[in-house]
Formats: sequence, structure tokens, C-alpha cells
Amino acid sequence: MIAETGLAALWLAASLALLQLVLAFVGLKGNKPDLLAAVRPAAVAQGVLTAIAFALLITLFMRSDMSVLLVATNSHSAKPWLYKFAGTWGNHEGSMLLWVTVMGVAGAAVALFERALRRDTHMATLGGQAAISLGFYAFLLFSSNPFARIDPAPADGQGLNPLLQDPGLAFHPPTLYLGYVGLSVAFSFAIGALLTRQVDASFARAMRPWVLGAWVLLTLGITAGSYWAYYELGWGGWWFWDPVENASLMPWLAATALLHSVTVLATRDALRAWTVMLAVVAFSMSMVGTFLVRSGILTSVHAFAVDPTRGSFILGLLALYIGGALALFGWRIGAVREGAPFELVSRETMLVINNLLLTVILGLVLIGTLYPLMTEAFGHKVSVGAPYFDRIAGPIALALMIAMAAGPLVRWRKDQTRAVTKRLLIPLGIALLLSSLVSALAWGRIGILPFLGLVIAGSVGVASLAPLWKRNLRRTPLFTYGMVIAHLGCAVSLGGMASDSAFTVEKLVAARPGDTIQTAGWQLRFLQIQPIAGDNWTALQADMEVRRNGAPVTIHPQSRFFASPPTSTSEAALLTRWDGQLYVVLGEEVEGGRWQLRIWWKPFVTLIWLGGIMIALGGALALLGRERRGWLMKWRARAAA
Repeated sequence: MIAETGLAALWLAASLALLQLVLAFVGLKGNKPDLLAAVRPAAVAQGVLTAIAFALLITLFMRSDMSVLLVATNSHSAKPWLYKFAGTWGNHEGSMLLWVTVMGVAGAAVALFERALRRDTHMATLGGQAAISLGFYAFLLFSSNPFARIDPAPADGQGLNPLLQDPGLAFHPPTLYLGYVGLSVAFSFAIGALLTRQVDASFARAMRPWVLGAWVLLTLGITAGSYWAYYELGWGGWWFWDPVENASLMPWLAATALLHSVTVLATRDALRAWTVMLAVVAFSMSMVGTFLVRSGILTSVHAFAVDPTRGSFILGLLALYIGGALALFGWRIGAVREGAPFELVSRETMLVINNLLLTVILGLVLIGTLYPLMTEAFGHKVSVGAPYFDRIAGPIALALMIAMAAGPLVRWRKDQTRAVTKRLLIPLGIALLLSSLVSALAWGRIGILPFLGLVIAGSVGVASLAPLWKRNLRRTPLFTYGMVIAHLGCAVSLGGMASDSAFTVEKLVAARPGDTIQTAGWQLRFLQIQPIAGDNWTALQADMEVRRNGAPVTIHPQSRFFASPPTSTSEAALLTRWDGQLYVVLGEEVEGGRWQLRIWWKPFVTLIWLGGIMIALGGALALLGRERRGWLMKWRARAAA
């Protein structure tokens, strides 16, 4: 009865979403407070029911109930408990239920805790969230039922994709889904504001925590996914420009632009129309990503569905929601008053430049991702890979970093060109110093983009500290520290990317046990090959003793085999040091008892993910600081009253 109870909870939640939409629409149109009073309880009950449904699906996976089709096709009784638990969302239907659950819980949170908006805008926002949820309920219930039974039940399941049997599965997808849903809430806020003509600073202040929270979670999800692919797939790279990787990057780019725009609107009452449009674009990109992952048009380790019917359903939702939002934007935006003006030399202008560059990068990534799919539809196969993205988007990304460095050095509203130039002297001096240093050490050995990346990373790192210059650090607001850490994280991550691109050393060898390999100052002694067994896999493991100016360390790259489903994987051995990572992959046995070994020394590559963590930490501190200031202001107002 667990599966049937979960399905019933989903149907009830879908019914409440429909009721919530009708109550909000009729109540607002007819100005009926009694109907509007029922919108909040409907949203809260919907969140509770979706949480119950998802908890029941987790229970089915943990109990290995093979009478449920989803469990039988994506789990196995011999799997470790962590992969049974995380395997709940390691498939199409379960991940969609997680999406719907987070959306329902987020809607309940908006209903319970949002107090900054006017009542009519709040109700319109909840109505918009109900409309979005209703489409996903329909998709889940009519084409992706996670609780469907199978009769007769198999003795055991087919197992989870071995590439997904990693602790990263417990963290990476949920953080991305939380981010996507945060953007759906921002989208609902924008729809509500357009319907009630409340596109102003109070609307932006209400939406900003959701945008910031979604951005932090997307940053963590992308960072974790990059590192997971880096060590799991065994190819030594941290970003492949896979279409499904791009599907998570595009919402992040749009959310980054939206975050800066909504901050300008909340604090300076400017960029009103641009903020609303970016909210629509950000949610549109999350819908495009959903379509790419679940339509069956892509073959990728990241993709879930292979059923084109589901893709058509999502495409219909995309057309309905985004087309409707754009039509509403065109209809209502003329009634939105112009925001506060600002001068050409101002921080607002720098943020506009920042947003324009982010939008251009987003457009280039979108074109590079969709173009091969469109040409294939007309019978022509075209591949768009890393060279396109690196050469086209790379220079614009570096220009974006320069704009990011300059932004905090410019005052709001109006500034003087001479004063801004004076503040830029220190970052420019650092750039010149680094240019000379890198040229002296590596001229002719690295490409122009890595060279510029190293130089810009150093100057941006210094410029990111500008908001703390000549300030009382104890009295500096927490959200200012958040901005500094996030911008510094961008510089750190850029430095890691440039170092990895410029200085990585790769060596492919065929070696026997007993052989010694020299590369990039490292000495690797191949000790032996031995068979080992795990909970649901067997492996051939290479034991290798590695040394560099110190005591030897033993590492163990593996070639694993999973019986259910039958799959072979490579488990790379990583040895991390302060200045980089040694990365070793065991390949196949070749003639003469030799084994293929692929070895990389990747200087400062870990800065890529350290920077990602710093960016997310900065966003979290900014969110906490903004909310803390809001709570203090409310408390003081109540105390004064």
C-alpha cells in the first residue's frame, strides 16, 4: 500500500494546485478576500503532500520493493544503503518527483513566511507557482508515474547505473533541483508583480533571497558535478561542454545576471523591466535544461529519459509558460514606471555591462548547445565542442571578469572618471607585474587565453578586496564580506582554470609491475595488480608507490566491473598536494603483461573547486547578512512601536 498511498498523495497535491490557482485567479479578479484567504492553506497542504509522496518513494527504495517498476529498473538489493537512498532520484521519475516536492515545499514557504509583498501581489505569486506546479504534476502523473507497479515482481532489480554509484549522487542532483526551483519561485514573483503592477523595490527585496538562495545552490551543484565528473569519468578534465553540463550552466549564468539586477532594483530602484525579463529568462533556461535532459534527444551519462513523448510534453510546458510570460511582459511592461536614473560613470552602469556580458555568454552557450540538435533534425550531423566554447565564450568571460573587478571600485548613481581611474591603479599595477612575471617564466609555452587568465585572476583577486579598503572591518556588513568572498572566489577559480590549461603534463605509458615511471618531477613505481571485491562490484587494482621530494605514498587506481547492470568503470587515483593533483587511471592489459596507465600532473587544479566553494560561501553570507538586517529592522520597528 506504500506505492498506492504515495500516488494518492500526488493526486491530492495536484488537485490542491488546481484549487490554489482557481482561488487566486477568482479571488483577485473579483476582489474576494474570503477566497484569497484559502490560497495559503492550499499551498501549505500541497507542500506537505508532496513531501509525504517523496518520503514514501524513498521508503520503497530502501526496502528494495521490486514490485514497483521504478525500483526494479533502478535498484538492486545488494546495493549499499547510500545508493539505495540516493538512487531514489538517480532516474527520470524519481528526480521529477524530487523536483515537484521541492517546488511544493518552496510554495508552502512562500505562503507561510513572505510578508514584504502587498497582499494582491503575494496571492498572484502563489497563483503563478500553482500554475507551474500543475504542469509538472500532469507530466509526472500522466507520463512519468514513479509509483507504477510491475506484475509479476522480479526476484531482484536491474541496478543503478554504476557511474552514478558515488556519494556525489546524494549531493549534486538535489542542489541543482533546489536551484532550479528557486528560479521558478523568482519567476512566479515576476508574474505576480506584472499582474498587479508592483515592479518596485519592495518586490525586488522579496524576490532577492530566493534568487540568491537559488544561485548559491546552483553554484554548489555545478561545482560538485564538475569535481564528480573529473574523478569519476577518468578523462582528466573538469568541464567537457557536454550539452547536459551546459544545461546547468545556462540557468546559472542567467541567475547571476538576475542576482545583480535584482540587487540594483532592491537598493537603488533601477533596472525594473530588465529584472523582470531576467527572471523569465532564468526560469526559461532551467526549463530548456529540463527538456535537454529528459527529452531523449541527447545521449549522455547525465541524461535521464529516452522517450521522445516526454520531451514533447516538456516542450509544450516550455512553450506555455515562457510564451505566456513573454506575452504578459509585453502587455504589462508599458505600465511599469521607469526606475531611478543613474549616470554613465556609476556602479549601476558597471552592473549593466556585467549583465550584458553574461547575457552574451549565455546566448553563445545556448547556440552552441542547440545548433547540433537543430542541424541533426534536418539530417546533418554537426559537432560543437570545447574549441568553439573556449575561443568564442572564453574572451568574453575574461572581459566579464575585468568588469567584475571594476564594479566595486565605482560609486552608486554618479562617479568621476578621474577618481575611478585612480582607484584602478593598484589592480592595473598588479596586472602589469603579473604580465611581466608570467612572460618571463612561461612565454612561448602557454596560450594567450591561459596567459590572460593568470594575469586577470591576480588583478581581480586584488580588486575584489576593494570594498574593505579603509573600512572598519568590525562594522562592515556581513553581505559586503559575502560579495568580497564571492568575487575573490571567481579570481581563485579562474586562476585554477588558467593554471590547469597552461601547465598540465600528461603521460600515457604501458608498464609492467616493477617498472618505474618519471613525469613532471614525480616518480611512480608500479608495484602489482591484484583483484579486490566491493559490495556489488569486483575490480583489478594497481598498487603504485609515488614520490616527489619526500616519503613515498601508495595510490590505488582501479578498473571496476559491476554485474548488475554489466558495466566496466575506471576509478582514478588522485593524490592532492598544495600545488596540484597527481591523477592516475588504470587502463586495459596489453601484450607482454603490460598495463596501460594514463598519468596527469595538474598544477593548482584544485583552485577551480575551492573557488566554486568560496563563491557559494560568499553568496550564503550575503543572504544571511541581508536577512539578518531585515530581521533587525523589523525588530527595532516593533520595539519602537
